[in-house]
Amino acid sequence: MGYSQAYAQVVALIGDAAILWRRRHGTVERQALGAAPTIPAARPQGRIPTLKMPTAKGWSAGRTPKAAPGLRVNAFAAGLKHPRWIHVLPNGDVTVAEALFMPAPPRSAFDLAMQSTMKRAAAIGPSPNRITLLRDADGDGVAETRHALLEGLNQPFGMASIGDTYYVGNTDGVMAFPCAPGTTRITEPPRRLATFKPGGHWTRSLLASPDGTKLYAGVGSLTNIGDQGFEVEEGRACIYELDLRAGTHRVYASGLRNPVGLAWEPHTGALWTVVNERDGLGDETPPDYLTSVRDGGFYGWPYCYWDRTVDDRVPQDPAAVAGALTPDYALGGHTASLGLCWLPAGTLPGFPEEGMAIGQHGSWNRSKLSGYRVVFVPFSAGRPSGPPRDILSGFLAPDESVSYGRPVGVTLAADGALLVADDVGDVVWRVAGA
Repeated sequence: MGYSQAYAQVVALIGDAAILWRRRHGTVERQALGAAPTIPAARPQGRIPTLKMPTAKGWSAGRTPKAAPGLRVNAFAAGLKHPRWIHVLPNGDVTVAEALFMPAPPRSAFDLAMQSTMKRAAAIGPSPNRITLLRDADGDGVAETRHALLEGLNQPFGMASIGDTYYVGNTDGVMAFPCAPGTTRITEPPRRLATFKPGGHWTRSLLASPDGTKLYAGVGSLTNIGDQGFEVEEGRACIYELDLRAGTHRVYASGLRNPVGLAWEPHTGALWTVVNERDGLGDETPPDYLTSVRDGGFYGWPYCYWDRTVDDRVPQDPAAVAGALTPDYALGGHTASLGLCWLPAGTLPGFPEEGMAIGQHGSWNRSKLSGYRVVFVPFSAGRPSGPPRDILSGFLAPDESVSYGRPVGVTLAADGALLVADDVGDVVWRVAGA
């Protein structure tokens, strides 16, 4: 074992001791949820914030996540390599982005400990850099054929299809590939539509506008709270709008630390996203959130969080704080809510309301783990209207020591089933009525 690995493990052990202290002294906190969450006061954790993550185990033969009553779950496709995001083509084929976080060299003791922890959880390593096409031609809920649609990409994540063009959100920009219906292998070179800074929060989600004239792309921050200066964060922590006709792009909304999943609320036409908030202030401070996204809106990062609560660790901009918008719905601290899709009313038995399905990848930085499930948030009149309910759970062992899987992207298949990417189990799950 090298010095760096040993030092990282020592730092992680210090974090574990801090976890035990908080539990013994009764400081495990109630989850911050809903439109008016109770958010504990910040408790800055210094140079060594809490680190806790289960060891990646995967699913043994015949084992699956636990589906809510009235639902059943099966493997739509197994044996993938770190599947992160899913996109369904107009003909019903399913495309899956397989990619992995590739960290920069550590800059601090916390970086060392974090990378050691994430490696044990199978969350970092060589990236497959591939998009795989899955086809269920006989409609039995299992993909019987698969093809390497695209290879040699740069940490692909978001995907969209409009007409004969297939769009990919690489970590360094948005690419447009010619792709006729039924294609199983793309060989023609792409056009670059936008260039983004790679690194840090590396995922680049994509969502087409309903009329097919625009794309929206989520770009996360490089660091936690502008730790390397604000200059390196320019053009990050925002959602972009790409005008496909004009060939231009602009920042649509900003101050969003890591906006990942994007979805349309169909009645109001509003764009919604799920955002991963900052670290190092406590288990539930601040919560990750689901919010509508206003054109030109600023949502606080890095200066403040929920309801303009100032983060004293950050050099301040009072004018920016005064104009910060409060998110719509808290999802709990560090749930790593990534996947997002709209579920029409009655899509799944037992979920009669309309609302959003959210893939919660799960925490690595709090004393009691959170997330590791797929939840449903009901909507009414275009707004969240009730507490989240589990669609899928059981990704995490009861003692929190191992994870069998971690849900990421969620989307609806052509037949109305919910598809869930699981990047530890290396599976795409299919959820439908029992």
